[in-house]
Amino acid sequence: MATTRKPGPSRGGPPKSGGPRTSRPGAPKKRKDAGGRADKPKMSRAQHERARPNPNRPLREDLVLQACLEAYGGVRREGRLSDRALEFVLRRKTALYSTERRAVAERVYALLRRQRTVDFLLEKSHKKFDALDATRQDVMRLAASRILHGEDPTYVARSSGLTGPDVSVLDRLPDAAADLDALPEAKRFPIAASLPDFLADRFKAVFGKDAARAAEAMNERAPLIVRANTLKGDRAQLQERLAAEDVESTKPTALSPFGLVMETRLNLFSLQDFKDGGFEIQDEGSQLLGMLVDAPPTRVVDACAGAGGKTLQLAAQMKNRGDLHALDVDEGRMEDLRKRARRAGVHNVRTQLIPHEGPDADAALTPLKGLADRVLVDAPCSGTGTFRRKPDARYRLTPEDLEMHVGRQKALLARFAMLVKPGGRLIYGTCSVLREENENVVEDFLSKHPDFSVRPVAEVLGAELGAKLGPGPFLRLAPHTHGTDGFFGAVLVKAK
Repeated sequence: MATTRKPGPSRGGPPKSGGPRTSRPGAPKKRKDAGGRADKPKMSRAQHERARPNPNRPLREDLVLQACLEAYGGVRREGRLSDRALEFVLRRKTALYSTERRAVAERVYALLRRQRTVDFLLEKSHKKFDALDATRQDVMRLAASRILHGEDPTYVARSSGLTGPDVSVLDRLPDAAADLDALPEAKRFPIAASLPDFLADRFKAVFGKDAARAAEAMNERAPLIVRANTLKGDRAQLQERLAAEDVESTKPTALSPFGLVMETRLNLFSLQDFKDGGFEIQDEGSQLLGMLVDAPPTRVVDACAGAGGKTLQLAAQMKNRGDLHALDVDEGRMEDLRKRARRAGVHNVRTQLIPHEGPDADAALTPLKGLADRVLVDAPCSGTGTFRRKPDARYRLTPEDLEMHVGRQKALLARFAMLVKPGGRLIYGTCSVLREENENVVEDFLSKHPDFSVRPVAEVLGAELGAKLGPGPFLRLAPHTHGTDGFFGAVLVKAK
């Protein structure tokens, strides 16, 4: 049974704010001097005051609410991606304090994670909810979400500017939650999990009796994780450097030997160690997928490199030696990768823009055919493992999209397999939890490529770490089991 969090009071004052963002949109851009060196931007006294965190300063709820409405409206009514909508709004809201920016981000993300649940509760509590104007609906949604996440109803109503009948609607939320709990399981689970029906069915197929726990974990705020750039020092040295910058609230990740959990929300991009390339922001599950490559200092291919998070990890594995070929179809992402590589002190990466598909794509890969010791295919996917960080993605995904992703994954895996040399390895990964995109794709590939076989991930990562990851030959991660985003990984070895 999925757990429905009962709306109700938990504390009487304003909540502590926090958010999933790691940077403050709208911060002044750096100027460069005549020699091209980045110089600190001049800030007015008012800007310094707004940028300085002060957890004891009360939120100006009217400004926070207005920013929430604009950002949420950008997602819900204009179809913007959640991070883009927040960035667009907060860039213009220069008067907001840093704590208020975090409050805006957290409230919008929290509502998007529980969107379907919140709408059900409000429709039960307000028989004419659908007839309200859009702005009033959204104010009510934001208020209901805050109560659902444990804030005091009286404070929420007052800080949201709600009076009279609207306050009565919030008072009826516990009864609506009881109505939800009373529904038959088949109807209750998709609403309580805040998933489209077709995704709820797939979660139950994948996780079985743990489906409710899995969905609940997907609806919690994701931790902020960084990976030490081992070209510039190990994890312990990173902690020391961060402590020197007054960042002391960190702890080692449980699974990755390179990760740190940042236990406070702060602007990581402003830290000198980030500017010096000492670390990258990267989920622990992504780090484990990168570890599966076990890249030697020879010839390695990152076939779907994107902006290069795993490319930089592979470069560190290779100790900046050998040839690391980073391929992608998007020039913008390739340029981001080049900038990040320079900052990280990586110089063994060769970027290559390749066509999307067809004979031209195959021709572009010909010079690497049969020459790579490792090929990583971190394939585009549904992103169902990253719903904590991209909560609105669940509402955009359709069964047709999923079918399209599976077809593309099969094609990419077959295309890049031809780059693997005899005895080399093909590593397939996704940030999906769905079997259609994971085990089923691998099984289809093996049925058509008998010269490849599966190597259990425990043999690559070691018995101790393998035991923590669970049984089976594949890497399968999820928030409720490992505390990471959802990831899948398979190591496929080509016969000599």
